[in-house]
Order: sequence, then structure tokens, then C-alpha cells
Amino acid sequence: MAIEVFNRYESKYLLTDEQYENFYTDLLKYMELDAYNKKHEFYSISNLYFDTPQDSLIRASLSKPKYKEKLRLRAYGVPEENAKVYLEIKKKVFGLVNKRRTALKLDEAYEFVQTGKAPNLADYMNKQVVEEIKYFLRLYDLEPKVYLAYERKALFDKNSRDLRITFDTNIRSRRYDLKLEQGDYGEPLVKDGRWLMEVKAEKTVPMWLSQLLSEHGLYRTGFSKYGNEYRHLARTTNLNYQTERELLPGTDFNPSIEQEKTITERERVVYA
Repeated sequence: MAIEVFNRYESKYLLTDEQYENFYTDLLKYMELDAYNKKHEFYSISNLYFDTPQDSLIRASLSKPKYKEKLRLRAYGVPEENAKVYLEIKKKVFGLVNKRRTALKLDEAYEFVQTGKAPNLADYMNKQVVEEIKYFLRLYDLEPKVYLAYERKALFDKNSRDLRITFDTNIRSRRYDLKLEQGDYGEPLVKDGRWLMEVKAEKTVPMWLSQLLSEHGLYRTGFSKYGNEYRHLARTTNLNYQTERELLPGTDFNPSIEQEKTITERERVVYA
């Protein structure tokens, strides 16, 4: 069974083609390819992100709160209509990323988010995560907002599975045809074709990696796929996303206050 609960620290870097080639070559001294990448150069990931009609979750996230969360539906490749996919809650608290997901059939996932009613439990589902998503759907009135897809190459530390590094390329998005099974097309999100590298560690990164990043002149960035897609939308439509300590237009949702409330309410949920 695929891992369904993740707790780790993540840092992101944007690389040119040359930086990617040089850094990747040096990484292979310490890391090895993901089992799937040993057979295929890349694997495709497609995601459907959900948000409120007022884009409350992403707007709150862009206000840099101590706590933020989002819900997405993920598939590997373009799923068939009856394929299994993953419905995920991703949270970040004081820099620690927590991801919890459950496998569902594609139609079950769509109906779950649309109605808020959990599907009948099956052996491929994570009961605890289903309950958490059900609770999440009571907090927010969600609808599909944006489709994001990319090709990924992943590596693991040869000595520890606690460290994982991924390289994403051909990142693309769309705000139409919001179904995973529709296909993995979209507009480029990173115009100059740069690579997004993510370092994912359960603990601190090893010294060799810190030295390698320094030698290659690589520095962390706050790049978020959904966040950058929303910023692009804001620029092209004159949308105001500067929401920190402000009420969102037409709502009583205050990002700073609401996120603090959510932390308190989350404490009532018993996590596995």
C-alpha cells in the first residue's frame, strides 16, 4: 500500500537546464532514482485543486500565515473514469508539512467533494483520512478551481529514506476542463522552462547536501505551483489577492483570524 501519511520539511529551488544537469549529476553520488524512475525517465502527475468560490484557501496561503491547508485530487498520469486516485489534505504548520491522503475511485472522489458525504468504506481507503476530509469539507464550501500537471523525476538518499529530492518540469495549468480524465494539457506555468526542485526531509538535511547546494549556488525560493498560478491569474485579470489582515470582498473570511480558529478546531480532531 502506498504511504498515506507524510510529515516532513520541504524547501524549493528553481533551476535552469544547466543547473539541473550539473546538480543532478553530483546528486547521483549520494542518491538513487525512485523505483519507477529506474524504468521511466519521468512520471506524470496531475492534480485538481479545490477552493471556495472566493478563493479563500489560496488567498489565505498567500498572506503567509503560520498555518495553511489545501485539498487536492491527485492522479499519476491521466486516469480512466474508474481509476483509483488520491484525495489529499496538505497542511503546513510552522514550516512542517503534513500530507494525509486516501485512495478513492475517481467518481467517488468527485462526489465526496461535491456533496461532503463520504463514500462507503472500501479496503483501499484510509478510514481516518476519509473522516478528516469529511471534516474539512464541513469547514469550507469547495469547488474545483485549477488543474496542474507536470513530469517528475525523484531520488532517495542511498542510506536513508528520510531524504527525497524531486525535479518537476513542464509544469502546466488550466482553469477550464476541470476533470483529471480530460487530459494533461494546459498553459506553461514557468515560462522559461526552469526546473522546480524540492528537497523533502523528515529531519535536517545532511551536511553533504548543504555543501552541494552551496557549491552550485542554489538558494531557496518560495515558489508554490498553485500560488504562482493564482498570482498569474491576479496579474492578468487585475484581481487583488493582497488579503493579509483584510476581509475578502463579499465575505466575512479574514485569513489571519480564520487560520488561527482552524488550528484550534483541528485540535478537536483525533489524528491517527
